[in-house]
Amino acid sequence: MASEGRTARGAPAAHEALARPPIARPSDDEPSPPAAREPTSYPYTTDLASIRAIVQRYAIKAGLSEARAIDLVLAVSEVAANTVRHAKSPGNLQIWYDAHEIVCQLHDEGTITDPLAGQRQPSLEARGGHGLWIVNEVCDQVELRSDETGTTIRLHMNLPPS
Repeated sequence: MASEGRTARGAPAAHEALARPPIARPSDDEPSPPAAREPTSYPYTTDLASIRAIVQRYAIKAGLSEARAIDLVLAVSEVAANTVRHAKSPGNLQIWYDAHEIVCQLHDEGTITDPLAGQRQPSLEARGGHGLWIVNEVCDQVELRSDETGTTIRLHMNLPPS
C-alpha cells in the first residue's frame, strides 16, 4: 500500500475505509464466470514468492500503476498465505485481464465459516483477521465463496482508462 496513511487510490486510508460502502457477497451463487479471455492457472503450495512475481508481471502488463500492482500483489499474497496456513491443501491461482480490470482468483480446499470475513475492521489487539480486511481495502471488488468443496476468492482491480 502507499505510504503515509494513504491508499494507492490516493484517498486517506482511514477516510476511504469509512467512505466505501460494504461490498455485497454472492449468497449461494458462484462468483461470476471469468471474462472471455482464458485465465492462466498457477498451482501453489508454499512458494509464494513465485506467485507474487507472476501477479506483479501480469498487473504491470495489464496496465496497473506500480502502486496498484503492489496492492494487488499484497492482496494475492495474503490470500495465498491463508491457504498455506489454514487450508493445509495446495492452492490454485487463476489470473486474467481485459480492457477494464484484472482479476485474480484463488481456490483451495479449506473453508471460511464467517460470511463477513474481511468486511469488518479487526481491532488492533486481534490475533487474526487483518489479512482479509486488508484485501478488501486494497481491491476494488472481492468475491468470496466457501462451502464443503473449498474456498474461492476472486480479487478485482479496475484498470485505468486507456
